[in-house]
Amino acid sequence: MRLTSFTDYGLRMLMRMAGAPDRAHSTAEMADEFGLSRNHLSKIMQRLSSAGVVETRRGGGGGAILARPAQEIRLGDVVRLLEEDQPLVECFQPETNTCSLHGRCRLKARLRSAETVFLADLNRSTLADIILP
Repeated sequence: MRLTSFTDYGLRMLMRMAGAPDRAHSTAEMADEFGLSRNHLSKIMQRLSSAGVVETRRGGGGGAILARPAQEIRLGDVVRLLEEDQPLVECFQPETNTCSLHGRCRLKARLRSAETVFLADLNRSTLADIILP
């Protein structure tokens, strides 16, 4: 399984924020630190904010902070959130499925099971377990 860069950088942002939970983190600051576009990180931050993982504030002293303690944020839940538009395989997305094996494939159930186990294993850990100092 391969995670998208969207998820990779989302996890990095959260690790960074968890390492200094007492201050707000700006998207511009993290974009400079990670060498990415501010626009790309803003999209990630919006997804995390709309899901209630982070809280954002505008203006002077603004930025993002964790919405709850790092020990309450499960890694599998974050990965599921950030990967929600990226199915593991095409047939997991019925509206665009063009697989000629649809309806008789015996692999799909095994892949779904593996994905479930993968996310469950990640959920055994929290953001507190991977804090970036």
